[in-house]
Amino acid sequence: MSKFQGVVDSIVYRNDENGWTVASIKVDGSKGNIAAVGVMPFLSEGEHAIFDGELVEHKTYGRQIKVTSYETKRPETRSDVEKYLSSGLIKGVRAATAKLIISYFGDRTMDVLESEPDRLSEVPGIGKKRAAMIAASFAEHNGMRGTLMFLQQYGLSPALSMKVYKAFGDTTEKVLRANPYRLVDEIQGVGFRTADEIAMRLGFTRESEFRIRSGIKYVLSEAAGGSGHMYLPMEILAAQSCQVLNAERTLVDRELKGLIMEDQLIAEHVGEDNAVYLPRFHRAERETARLLMKQLKSIRPTKLSDDELLSLIAEYEEKQDVQLCDQQREAVLAAAKEGICIITGGPGTGKTTSINLIIRVMRRMGEVELCAPTGRAARRMSEATGRPAQTIHRLLEYSGEGQGFVRNEDNPLDADIVIVDEMSMVDIFLMRSLLSALRPGTRLILVGDADQLPSVGAGNVLRDLIAAETLRVVRLTEIFRQAGQSQIVMNAHRINRGEYPVIRVRDTDFFLERKDTALKATESVVALVSTRLPKYMGFDSLRDIQVMSPMKRGDVGVFALNQLLQGALNPPGKDIPEIAHGQTVFRRGDKVMQVRNNYDLSWEKDGEEGDGVFNGDIGYIVAVDKKDKLLTVEFDDGRVAEYDDGTLDDLELAYCMSVHKSQGSEFDAVVLPLVAGPPMLMTRNLLYTAVTRAKRLVVIVGREACVRQMVDNNHILRRYSALDLRLREAGKAK
Repeated sequence: MSKFQGVVDSIVYRNDENGWTVASIKVDGSKGNIAAVGVMPFLSEGEHAIFDGELVEHKTYGRQIKVTSYETKRPETRSDVEKYLSSGLIKGVRAATAKLIISYFGDRTMDVLESEPDRLSEVPGIGKKRAAMIAASFAEHNGMRGTLMFLQQYGLSPALSMKVYKAFGDTTEKVLRANPYRLVDEIQGVGFRTADEIAMRLGFTRESEFRIRSGIKYVLSEAAGGSGHMYLPMEILAAQSCQVLNAERTLVDRELKGLIMEDQLIAEHVGEDNAVYLPRFHRAERETARLLMKQLKSIRPTKLSDDELLSLIAEYEEKQDVQLCDQQREAVLAAAKEGICIITGGPGTGKTTSINLIIRVMRRMGEVELCAPTGRAARRMSEATGRPAQTIHRLLEYSGEGQGFVRNEDNPLDADIVIVDEMSMVDIFLMRSLLSALRPGTRLILVGDADQLPSVGAGNVLRDLIAAETLRVVRLTEIFRQAGQSQIVMNAHRINRGEYPVIRVRDTDFFLERKDTALKATESVVALVSTRLPKYMGFDSLRDIQVMSPMKRGDVGVFALNQLLQGALNPPGKDIPEIAHGQTVFRRGDKVMQVRNNYDLSWEKDGEEGDGVFNGDIGYIVAVDKKDKLLTVEFDDGRVAEYDDGTLDDLELAYCMSVHKSQGSEFDAVVLPLVAGPPMLMTRNLLYTAVTRAKRLVVIVGREACVRQMVDNNHILRRYSALDLRLREAGKAK
């Protein structure tokens, strides 16, 4: 990193939404101009600026200063002041007006604007009203710029500084000096670590009440985001808070008690746990239980008799030339007769056949809506049933700009029956939103595999619903003959039962390529994806094959494999545009994944426009605008979205993905490197989840001993949640 000083000659480009700027700079002591690029929202022509950044050589545009932060000095010379005032940032001032002001005040122009702005009305041709507008705009611009400079000196990026300014305005410095930890609660994108660093630099002590309280809430938030916990037992919360804060237990206990007394945290007994919740998690869990029981009570018995239902089943069997097992018949009868029911089962147990028949029966009873948590899962559901299916977000009509769902208790869905697939992926907040949008009497059928990994988001919804024993649950366990011919299906069930998969059979859809080191395993993975599987089985390297890893870091982790696979499948080329963002180079043609919900990101599909791209959505980069640092991504379902510097953090390469991120997806071929890893990750249900993502082929690359260790490791990290207990209590009250 280096420092560069110079005068802003011109603003070549600026994105007003995120402040991304390309400026032409006359660098002190250099001949000619050089471009400075970065988030510089308040940089103006004529200003003298000091830039922190790196001098890079751009393939197209030559030398550039890649700016990480900057500070400005007010323009001094008459020509620089004129450029500054003529830049368009100050309302009511253009080139002609700038000349009038400078000719009247001369070298004191900036002093007048800063200290005696009311004197602007003295300038011939500028009336009092216009003078007031110019003065107000100048003051506002100076305030914003001053705030940006203040925040940057404490490590906030210009983009994040803009968000802070929009929240607190001219009071930003006052707010932060009083309590910088407010940033964590009120500004999305600012974490405890950032606020803590600012606080230390502002002189706050490590024993500060604000710090201890913010740290305790941070521990709870991290437990939800990282491990899916709804709450933490008080003892665990206190111990982890002491560790994170490096604080004495007496301090933590005192502030924890204060937070609970002030209702900033909720504490109550949950079974044997003295549970502590963040309020929104507590509300979500209680409301989910309340809404579920309320919905169950509102549903009237079906008018179809058992004989009519059995006749429909027999008619379907004859027409489709299938023979249902007793469990499938039970599932159809339960769906028709119960208000809410759960159908759970592993691969090859006939969930799809059951859903198809349930849809046929339910259409006799009213309007049916099909949905799933992700776009890929919804598309699979639509392909399997031959009927339209959509994401839960689209069903509930998500409204952008943080407004939430259009469909809610005041505006419920026009549906008599709602069928949800891939329920293991549904977290507590999405479940609450779905239940809120059901009108009284609407039936709800929940389908999923309870042995899959739980949702990425907080909660343990499907398992808790089953464990509560207040809803009808039908378990499909019988493997059908056609599915039984698949070694993928057979091995998935063996893994789930704690038995080792059969991997020595020739010419099957499940095999192990033995490699005893990480280096040999990664070489084999790249060869399988880039040449061997496409050559011998006709798979498309990008669209048919998915590499998965249990972990993100390490030689066989997601990050390392993504770099290797990108180099093999989409290497750099003279005619292939690319941009770097952080540690990642994004290139036209890359396979990418959205890694967090972005409810406000706009998309377009076949002339239709909407908002919202969600965690786990997979797409391909179809265009790269290097000048403006923009990417255009087309997702699997046809939606096209544009990413700028402010949203690129939402994207990751997806040549390889974590097993957790694969939930709800299905791929023709899965390549799974398993050499070694931490026991907390290398578990039976993670292996089971990975294997069940494949339709036609599973290739495990690595050590058979590692596979066996995963099967033996049935340690499932407990998710602290209490939806099952709340449902049982509600059921007793009924």
